[in-house]
Amino acid sequence: MINNVYQLAGVLESPIISEKSTNAAEKNKQFVFKVLKSASKKQVKNAVEVMFGVEVDSVHVLNVKGKQKRVGKTLGQRSDWKKAYVKLKPGHDIEFSAA
Repeated sequence: MINNVYQLAGVLESPIISEKSTNAAEKNKQFVFKVLKSASKKQVKNAVEVMFGVEVDSVHVLNVKGKQKRVGKTLGQRSDWKKAYVKLKPGHDIEFSAA
């Protein structure tokens, strides 16, 4: 059981705090997280429920393609990553300042 909790804790890399994610949190109780590229919806749901003690209604995941960037003559590519929108059931909330 304890080993499973550590695996779930590794699924969520960080919360994404932006204007768009703040609006989603206020209007729809949706929170945005950067997650592992190999994470499934079920793993994300279980990780959020265990780490924050809330009930998850739905999870939407999307792959974000890394942008091409130029530094002088050299062309580079930022890494691809995965983002998860987690919607909570009514009556539940996540406070990042307290968590």
